[in-house]
Amino acid sequence: MQTILGTNGQIAIELAKELKKKYTSNIRLVSRNPKKVNDTDTLFSANLLDKQKTEEAVKGSEIAYLTVGLPMNTKMWVDQFPIMMRNVIDACKKHHTKLVFFDNTYMYAQNETPLTEESEFAPVGQKGKVRAEITTMLLDEMVANNLEAVICRAPEFYGPGKTQSITNAIIFNNIKQGKKLKVFISDATLRTLIWTPDASKAMALIGNTPNTYNQTWHLPCDDSRLTYKQFIALTSNVYGKSFTYSVVPKFAFKIGGVFKTQMKELQELLPRYKSDNIFVSTKFKNRFPDFAVTTYQEGIEQIKNEQ
Repeated sequence: MQTILGTNGQIAIELAKELKKKYTSNIRLVSRNPKKVNDTDTLFSANLLDKQKTEEAVKGSEIAYLTVGLPMNTKMWVDQFPIMMRNVIDACKKHHTKLVFFDNTYMYAQNETPLTEESEFAPVGQKGKVRAEITTMLLDEMVANNLEAVICRAPEFYGPGKTQSITNAIIFNNIKQGKKLKVFISDATLRTLIWTPDASKAMALIGNTPNTYNQTWHLPCDDSRLTYKQFIALTSNVYGKSFTYSVVPKFAFKIGGVFKTQMKELQELLPRYKSDNIFVSTKFKNRFPDFAVTTYQEGIEQIKNEQ
């Protein structure tokens, strides 16, 4: 059996589909209110903050995928992520279950230096620090050979369905709602975005390839990186409609942060929009050369067709 811990987001949904398609029909979905993705899925209701329920959720699993997400709320991240990670690690150790952790890039420096699996952690802000903390917690267990685990790291998402990301929010959701598009800080810096189904498919592949464990993997992205200006131009071409946009400057977040919690929560992420974001996934592409990475053109076309 393979178990997904935290199953209501788009990453987990696509992961469940891919596991069923290529690897197993014996899938357990775990969250507070889990819902079936495949007809054969088994549902298990659990709060990963509860140590005993987490152990019960993992029991009997060959592989557990930790894909849980939390709202953009610093206090919640600081209070809850370390507890969940510790509970999941302990449960996997107890039941001799392999752990696949879906990670983000918040612990990295927010500058133009290309990011590889060997890049040092240099977090900016509390969210970055807590992500560094929980990743280091798992790395320490891996180095000590206390469990078989693998870290699958992805940059910012864009994608179909319930994909929650800044790019989806400021571009595709605004298109759907007929609103003017927005770009944070700069439209002239290169972005590396990952197509959510690609992230899930790559994670399933890594999880089901034995010699990938006890390593960190950057999940595969289209290396034809675009600035937001170019990305919106491509989107306009795909939709057959010229979209206009405005660039939201940094000072607007400081002013807005006084009144809007969401803008305040985004402030520590802003440096990544000031510089080129070069997320390197060469290691994965060399190891799995037949993996078909979705191009930005193909991804935007799929979003358009879905809308």
